Amino acid sequence: MKRKVDNIKSTISDILELPKDIVLDLPKITLIGNLQLYIENHKGIIEYSKQRIRINTNIGILRIIGKDLTIRTIVTEEVIVVGEIEIVEFIS
Repeated sequence: MKRKVDNIKSTISDILELPKDIVLDLPKITLIGNLQLYIENHKGIIEYSKQRIRINTNIGILRIIGKDLTIRTIVTEEVIVVGEIEIVEFIS
């Protein structure tokens, strides 16, 4: 049922030219070089260390692997991770 609702939302988003990240509540991820990662629409931090950070999202877990990782900012809807980012991946 949720899949059908998401398909309808996606179609409406396409027709009305609305951003999918807002309509479907998807995470928006911006990577600046390999030094900074900006994540919007997160659901919380699962794991935090200098080598690995895992962040919960509506579509799965976002895993960031690197060196000297730190969370510069964390608020209700956004997280900024800085450090030497090597891998960014989604885990369902």
